[in-house]
Amino acid sequence: MSNKDPIIKRRQSTRINVGHVPIGDGAPIAVQSMTNTRTTDVEATVAQIKALERVGVDIVRVSVPTMDAAEAFKLIKQQAKVPLIADIHFDYRIALKVAEYGVDCLRINPGNIGNEGRIRSVVDCARDRNIPIRIGVNSGSLEKDIQEKYGEPTPQAIVESALRHVEILDRLNFDQFKVSVKASDVFTAVEAYRILAKQIKQPLHLGITEAGGARSGAVKSAIGLGLLLSEGIGDTLRVSLAADPTEEVKVGFDILKSLRIRSRGINFIACPTCSRQEFDVIGTVNELERRLEDIITPMDVSIIGCVVNGPGEALASTLGVAGGHNKSGFYEDGVRHDRLDNDKMIEQLEERIRAKAALLANRIETKEI
Repeated sequence: MSNKDPIIKRRQSTRINVGHVPIGDGAPIAVQSMTNTRTTDVEATVAQIKALERVGVDIVRVSVPTMDAAEAFKLIKQQAKVPLIADIHFDYRIALKVAEYGVDCLRINPGNIGNEGRIRSVVDCARDRNIPIRIGVNSGSLEKDIQEKYGEPTPQAIVESALRHVEILDRLNFDQFKVSVKASDVFTAVEAYRILAKQIKQPLHLGITEAGGARSGAVKSAIGLGLLLSEGIGDTLRVSLAADPTEEVKVGFDILKSLRIRSRGINFIACPTCSRQEFDVIGTVNELERRLEDIITPMDVSIIGCVVNGPGEALASTLGVAGGHNKSGFYEDGVRHDRLDNDKMIEQLEERIRAKAALLANRIETKEI
């Protein structure tokens, strides 16, 4: 086995499809995000979805709180390439309306939308139109009787709430759904998912809800989602950040990449820098990450500021740089080539990375690798 081979055995689950994206039953783990614009601002919402598409998002969730938002969703859906999930609470009529407009998945908890007749109308509509449902339980919005029973949002309380909604769909003979059991506390969320994973066969959508800002939220999500993913639990994920939604997608792919589960784009290997560095490593890496966000071909690029660790990392990377005085050694597929000018490092590396990405993409397309 290569040290690049996946080493995690996935939990077995059933398969659903959110638009053209397969979920569960061994399908690639999908990375999701959510718009934070007002849905009634169609232009802004579409622009944000397009930005998410550019960084590789698989699925986008859009909040649809009103009928006006549902009418806006119709226009948004016409302009989106990725599947869209409508986030709906309480009003079953909104669910029926967005289903009419081609929604790819409904995020709606059956027990929260009224009497049996209203629930059945939504489920029958979803069945007729082949639209899956996502049950989304959040530790901050548990049912009153469950709050009273447990006193606090424990993992058991969250799972009990989720199973109530699952039971409704089971009773209506509807199995095309996925479930999330999110909490802002890492340990609570992780344990809730572990418990639920043993009790249902449907796919699980992972998330640490309200994780925080870009830095702290990424850390919490990486720990929580990393624990679950390393145990084979999870079929889709969202990194919830109080930041630009595109950052959620980038961090999500970074988590999957680190666990060798799914690779998309460039994996930059860079030193933290010290007084040995021969060029501005931090500035170089940050600028290349910004410039090369559009590349989706998996590849490792090592950028090391000196010759202590540089050659070793470069030899193991697709492309690599080992810092030297004025000029730095350049490696491709384990072979040292010419040297790069330190003061032109960014431009020269960008050109070579893009050329290599194009070559690899062609080989993948023609099945040479």
